[in-house]
Amino acid sequence: MQNASIGGVFCAAMPSARRRRASRWTRIGREPNKTLEKSERPPWQASCFVHHARMFIDECVIKVKAGDGGRGCVSFRREKYEPWGGPNGGDGGKGGDIVLLGDHDTNNLIDYKFKPHWNAERGEHGQGKDCHGHEGKSTILRMPLGTIVTDEATGEVVAEVTEDGQRIVLCAGGNGGWGNTHFKTSTNRAPKRANDGNPGASGTYRLVLKSIADIGLVGFPNAGKSSLTRAITKARPKTAAYPFTTLHPQIGVIEFPDTYDRLLIADVPGLIAGASENRGLGHRFLRHIERCTLLMFLIDMAGSDDRDPREDFATLLGELEAYDPALLEKPRVVVANKTDLPEAKGNLAKFKRRHKVDILTISCLTGDGLPELTRELRSRVIKHGGKPRLMPRPR
Repeated sequence: MQNASIGGVFCAAMPSARRRRASRWTRIGREPNKTLEKSERPPWQASCFVHHARMFIDECVIKVKAGDGGRGCVSFRREKYEPWGGPNGGDGGKGGDIVLLGDHDTNNLIDYKFKPHWNAERGEHGQGKDCHGHEGKSTILRMPLGTIVTDEATGEVVAEVTEDGQRIVLCAGGNGGWGNTHFKTSTNRAPKRANDGNPGASGTYRLVLKSIADIGLVGFPNAGKSSLTRAITKARPKTAAYPFTTLHPQIGVIEFPDTYDRLLIADVPGLIAGASENRGLGHRFLRHIERCTLLMFLIDMAGSDDRDPREDFATLLGELEAYDPALLEKPRVVVANKTDLPEAKGNLAKFKRRHKVDILTISCLTGDGLPELTRELRSRVIKHGGKPRLMPRPR
């Protein structure tokens, strides 16, 4: 039988007419910058097209089961010229644990959204000749920093992952059972008894991610939050001239080469009036700024989309208070964006008359004020008890 591979499709004894059609599709598909319409796609692509989208999962439920301990063994020594060899049954091995491992390279919980069941390996049973069973392999669950683990049955918080490399045993494996060697006595020299292994712990847990960042970026849609994140960090969130281009939090890193440290900034989706009533994207993502040392309010000072910057700031404060009044007690800095537009100057004067706050002016389009902004952010984070992270050393 002749085999052929055409366009990435394995063909076995394909008739010559089908091969010619497949070659035609291959030639069309390989043309540079050629976008095929649905009717033009080859048959094997029409039903197998997969769109790879980036997903951000910050809450899910998992079911975990640690490994059971192995059974002990009932065995006796049987050798030539040893009629009374005695018991030599080995112990069962310990079951594997379910271990949470803090990992700064993991940024969301997508691995556990579509695979909620995790089991550890059970311990091996004991064997004769005093051979103990080996321990079961533990299952390591890598968690993004800021993950809170809650027991679904009791509602109690059982673990919180906050540091890279932190290890937390969520469910312990069962101990292995004793072999009959442990039960020999002066009156019972041939025990025929061994213990079963203990069952491993299990449970259902809810994972909730609260990102650990130094600065939380809050603002209305189209205020320029994603543009600012792109300008001062290496993160590349989507930007476009319509609201809600940011559908999930983005974490960016502001680097300071002079001091060899860096800050993390969390860009959360835009808030609108009525977010506490689930308008827009609601309050769901505000959990990611609860741990921030400093809140940065980004105001569209040009008043795009017929908005009033003064009302925007008041609305943002009201929505944060509706979510958690403690957020208003956090240190904050107000930043006016789009100051390169002619409407910004008049709106800025009106804003200062109504809100007696210090305000920094920038333009993400021209880059004006961005170096001063990053230096001010670092200064305020340190002032309010934050500690910039050291940049990784080059290898």
